[in-house]
Amino acid sequence: MGSSGLAKKTNGYLGVTEPISWSGPSEVDVLKTQELEKFLSDAGLYESQEEAVSREEVLGRLDQIVKVWIKNVSRARGFSEQFVQEANAKIFTFGSYRLGVHGPGADIDTLCMGPKHATREEDFFVELHNMLAEMPEVSELHPVPDAHVPVMGFKFNGVSIGLLYASLSLWVIPEDSDISVDSILQNADEQTGRSLNGCRVTDQIVRLVPNIQSFRTTLRCMRLWAKRRGIYSNVAGFLGGINWALPVARICQLYPNALPSMLVSHFFRVFTQWQWPNPVMLYVTLKRGLLVFLFGIHEGI
Repeated sequence: MGSSGLAKKTNGYLGVTEPISWSGPSEVDVLKTQELEKFLSDAGLYESQEEAVSREEVLGRLDQIVKVWIKNVSRARGFSEQFVQEANAKIFTFGSYRLGVHGPGADIDTLCMGPKHATREEDFFVELHNMLAEMPEVSELHPVPDAHVPVMGFKFNGVSIGLLYASLSLWVIPEDSDISVDSILQNADEQTGRSLNGCRVTDQIVRLVPNIQSFRTTLRCMRLWAKRRGIYSNVAGFLGGINWALPVARICQLYPNALPSMLVSHFFRVFTQWQWPNPVMLYVTLKRGLLVFLFGIHEGI
């Protein structure tokens, strides 16, 4: 069950407006949802338990690697051995994997969060790259340092990884770091801000839906619908990736007790009548006297 804290406590609901309906499912809705889930399963949208375990093992191994890497970097910088032992880096996930809607063979979007003395240009794209290149588990290693969001792509034991890097203005990265707090952006350069954004948006979406399982099933359905019609693509001018998660999350807020079969129907009913270019917003907050709209999409984006 997801929650947003502030929105729920102050309003009694998630989102910028009250729900359209609080109604729960009928027996027919329950049956239709079961049929929908079977259809999605038959379409091959769910990974096997074996693959899920393999992904978890890869992420655990990757986290160990970056912890060794940051200690090597700290030692090379001439820090004391005590500082070296305290040095830390941490792996976060985002995108479809973090949302829980990835399918078999899908990439895992990951972020390495490191301290300020570990640079992106030299330490991440050179030292960490060289470490990975020497590992037999790693293949198809492809760094793209000049991308809008610099990324290092590779396969680890056959699992595709896209690894970003964020260098924070901290000497030591706490193991229990909360990536959602705004202070994490303090003194961050533009590339770090972009790299952090994927994780922060994904985590907030998870917090802003009333029922995470219903959200995931509905999003899987809408992604499949869009892909089969050739309209799942940012490059081609359509919605893609996280952009599909935003309107689905909004429908979940508007019908908090609805099951996926109901939410899919409501999705089309609401957005065929939507008054574009009014934005689709999940949350509004007040910061330093400015009204901030979080996670809004509108026609043309």
